[in-house]
Amino acid sequence: MSKPISLVTGANKGIGLETAKQLAALGYHVILAARDRSKAVEAAKSLGGEVEPLQLDVTDAASISAAVAVIGQKHGRLDVLVNNAGVLLDAGDKKPSEQSLETWRQTFDTNVFGLIAVTQAFLPLLKKSSGARIVNLSSILASNTLHQTPGSPIYDYKVPAYNVSKSAVNAWTVHLAYELRDTPHKVNAAHPGHVQTDMGGAAAPMSIPDGARTSVWLATLPAEGPNGGYFHQGETLPW
Repeated sequence: MSKPISLVTGANKGIGLETAKQLAALGYHVILAARDRSKAVEAAKSLGGEVEPLQLDVTDAASISAAVAVIGQKHGRLDVLVNNAGVLLDAGDKKPSEQSLETWRQTFDTNVFGLIAVTQAFLPLLKKSSGARIVNLSSILASNTLHQTPGSPIYDYKVPAYNVSKSAVNAWTVHLAYELRDTPHKVNAAHPGHVQTDMGGAAAPMSIPDGARTSVWLATLPAEGPNGGYFHQGETLPW
């Protein structure tokens, strides 16, 4: 039986690269995608083995279509989609009401519309899997409950374009999970944690390997695993 085929977007560095590494170590055939093909090739070489580089810009319809065609022709199906690509563009010195509309648009283009576009385009290949797993990278910053709770770890961290985009990712996860509820396929949202990446900063408390573990867990769920949830390290987060 062939190895399960997994695709990780935005995987040339950080959590995406580590997710690809951990999936490869578990015996998955990993397709490592990045906007820049040369970066995808370089990252894939750094992991060795059977990691396959792919150019994929989640904000470009032609790029998405080309990626679907490549994977469809070469593999005929997709077993795992990790929607890892994302951006945080909010200006740290501005209040929520002061963030520019351009920041909102660019953030949603990648974090929401790009994620949905990739999922929609690959869904036919995912449905050819015996049990596909879709992992949407969210954040604890998506939790409206925690944002409204004084003293919570995110109460004072308001970067609205990013936060609201991840709340939208959570909502999309719930809706797609409902659509797939009577199938063997599963879709869940993952909070990696505050991780030592370019986005999280060098002073973040979690290592990159630890940050990838939630995505890898959800990507490798057994048949009895959850569908339509919002998780960090196996624990359910409040919406």
